Amino acid sequence: MDRLGEVLLKNVSVMKSRVTKHAVYGVLIAVSTIILATLLSAQYQYGGISVENIVAAQKNNFTLWIIDGMPFIFAFWGQYVSASMALQASTMVLDQTNELRNQTVALEYQVMHDATHDSLTDLPNRVLLLDRLDQAIHTAFREQQRLALLILDLDHFKDINDTLGHHSGDQVLKYVALRLQGVMRKSDTLARLGGDEFAIMVPLAQERNDVHIVVEKIQNAFISPFIVGGLSLDVQASIGIAIFPKHGKDVDTIMQRADVAMYVAKQNKEGFAIYSPKLDKHTPKRLTLMGELRQAIENGDLVLHYQPKINISGNSTIGVEALVRWQHAEHGLIPPDDFIPMAERTGLIKQLFFWVVKTALAQAEQWHNEQLKIGIAINLSPSTLLDADLPDIITGLLASSNVPARYITFEITEGSIIQDPDRALDILVRLAKMGINISIDDFGTGYSSLAYLKKMPVSELKIDQSFVQDMLKNDNDAVIVRSTIDLAHNMGLKVVAEGVEEKEIVVRLKLLNCDIIQGYYYSVPLNNNDCTEWLRSHTLDIIDNPTTG
Repeated sequence: MDRLGEVLLKNVSVMKSRVTKHAVYGVLIAVSTIILATLLSAQYQYGGISVENIVAAQKNNFTLWIIDGMPFIFAFWGQYVSASMALQASTMVLDQTNELRNQTVALEYQVMHDATHDSLTDLPNRVLLLDRLDQAIHTAFREQQRLALLILDLDHFKDINDTLGHHSGDQVLKYVALRLQGVMRKSDTLARLGGDEFAIMVPLAQERNDVHIVVEKIQNAFISPFIVGGLSLDVQASIGIAIFPKHGKDVDTIMQRADVAMYVAKQNKEGFAIYSPKLDKHTPKRLTLMGELRQAIENGDLVLHYQPKINISGNSTIGVEALVRWQHAEHGLIPPDDFIPMAERTGLIKQLFFWVVKTALAQAEQWHNEQLKIGIAINLSPSTLLDADLPDIITGLLASSNVPARYITFEITEGSIIQDPDRALDILVRLAKMGINISIDDFGTGYSSLAYLKKMPVSELKIDQSFVQDMLKNDNDAVIVRSTIDLAHNMGLKVVAEGVEEKEIVVRLKLLNCDIIQGYYYSVPLNNNDCTEWLRSHTLDIIDNPTTG
């Protein structure tokens, strides 16, 4: 018996061995009754109360003999009642203590379960997966075995949440978990890492065969559509694979490299990728920068540079393109190619884009106040373009600025349109109705359909610099440039040639009736102060209704 039970039983024993107040009260009542009865008997039987009469009443009255035994009866009753009450109290406390102990054990188990399992699917979460992966790596190392980690990310899952709501998204995640559980072996571990990301840890016998078998099973599990709210949804997953010890010998390395492979899988047509050093662009420097990027955005360590866009017919500045740079304390000025992909992967691209828009609007407002009324072009990433909240957020940003929407141009790539043409069209139409100009950037490098291009509220095409820079040396590039200019003009669009670095190219583009030129021939991207001076020293096309940024 535990300590509490022993203490309670000891208290009961003490109550049994000592006179209690109930016993004392009983004896006092009994003695009082005896005295009163004896006095009454002496008065009525012998005519008065005296010592002789009291003694006589006690000797001769049988009823008083019975009453004389009452103190013993009441003393026993008092002790018995006290002992019974103590025993009942101890039993009650013991029962409640056991109940509380059982509840505590259940709560502790629930807390431990919740800490290591996903609340939506009841699968192991990231914490438990990392622990099991660590144990599995030690076992595999000791027994010279191999194991694979597969990370799955659902394709376009955000569209389901945005279109049908998070409840439908949660239903899809539950169904995915059930299907994946159906293809797993007892030795495998299936976990949900968070969001729409799952992980599977698989012991391997034969590396290549086992991995491909598992991938095939997973892909087969996604063949049938998911029925949610009466709708049939086609959901697919991209799978990244890293193998111990080939691709890493610790948990962090295996996780990171499976993640790298997963992002590669999103780009290829097979839907899965096995890690290879060729795929990994994440040098230690890049990994460090990934962790610092969010802080850089919040602390204002980013800067905008501006490259002028020249109206070729009037040889005047019609606008600038805002280009973001990272002013890093250790690495100096970091170009966008080194951190924009990181922003895309880490989900910071939206936060970065809105910082660029706010900063560009503030700069444009300053220029307009100084009578430098030019437009600003801003690059719009694919993920940001497909954000349903984009038009409303831009409306709010414009409302806080004195720059009219017609001075803003958003540059989008053909690839961003292809991902979801209908959705992209809907968002672009909303932006265009606000008065914002839309430009197709890097035109000719993507696979956009002319049918969709015709529907898009586009005001400008930008010919990719790879065609412009070689147009004097390569006949095919010259044909592409000329055809793009003719196509754009036939559709009522302006044409921008970017990457112009030579005077001869300027002359050729002018003969081809290109509208706008951008490139190092006129100016490199400049910081805000240098760009302001540049604009003041060059003739400006000050117009109230620009058709381009």
